[in-house]
Amino acid sequence: MSTPAADLLRLVNGHQVARAIQVAAELRIADSLGEGARDVGDLARESGTEEASLYRLLRALASVGVLHESDGRRFELTELGRPLRTDDPQSVAGWAAFAGTPSIWAAWGALDHSIRTGENAFKHVHGADVWAYRSDRPEESARFDRAMASHTGRASDAVLEVEDFGRFSTILDVGGGNGTLLAKILERNPEAHAILFDQPHVVAEADLPSRCEAVGGDFFEAVPEGADAYVLKAIIHDWEDRESVAILQSVRRSIDPDGRLFLIETVLGGPNERPAAKLSDLNMLVNPGGRERTIDEYAALFEQAGFEFVSETETSSGHSVIEAAPA
Repeated sequence: MSTPAADLLRLVNGHQVARAIQVAAELRIADSLGEGARDVGDLARESGTEEASLYRLLRALASVGVLHESDGRRFELTELGRPLRTDDPQSVAGWAAFAGTPSIWAAWGALDHSIRTGENAFKHVHGADVWAYRSDRPEESARFDRAMASHTGRASDAVLEVEDFGRFSTILDVGGGNGTLLAKILERNPEAHAILFDQPHVVAEADLPSRCEAVGGDFFEAVPEGADAYVLKAIIHDWEDRESVAILQSVRRSIDPDGRLFLIETVLGGPNERPAAKLSDLNMLVNPGGRERTIDEYAALFEQAGFEFVSETETSSGHSVIEAAPA
């Protein structure tokens, strides 16, 4: 029976479902299940877990529709649970595993500190911002990179449904991680070339197609010249206004007068809508220390950095492609 109290309690206890999904992602249960049903004993042996406890986890996930339990303690993926597979085109496995990282949970535990003070919770808890923290911990950095690749993989097709990069000869992805987005752009545009720009240790691990060059550096200092389209996916929302303008100014110094800038971001909606965007904004406060923005706020950043707003196009993934031109 649904009542306001019961519905609110489900929201209050939402962290339980989230953590159960994250542990299943960390154990790669969805990959082990594949396309069929499997016995919990087999899954426990394969994942190195205690069978009775794993059964309790899996039956809980079946109760919320992520898995389906049949006779004999056998489990299979539902349509809802299929994106937990790492090979699913819409995979969220990398993001689910990253979201369960102890350092991330600890930062969310200090949300009240951020609300009271306006300070970044992650830095308050760990004594360093997310970037410095990960630079000293290769496994944390690798987990973050996998999460970004998973996130980008889901968003890329949606972006390419609404934006034709075929009008550009060279596309440069600023902070492009392992090159997932650029690879999809090149696949659809066989005449184009691309440049992947990110921190040296990130681009060193990228497996890139032949028409893509990797360049390492710091986007606060400079970005490469020579492209007619500059793409920044989920970069600006990681930073407050001062740092965001500095990044955009780096692009402005390198872009040709007739070049184009594309931000791929989640845009805040009006009151009482877009919960994913509003909760992502809280995550920016808690973890990287940035913020989600309205289109007017992005236009203001452009103006400060020497760009002018051209257009916003929403995609089916919930992101928007925000185009700007040199002013």
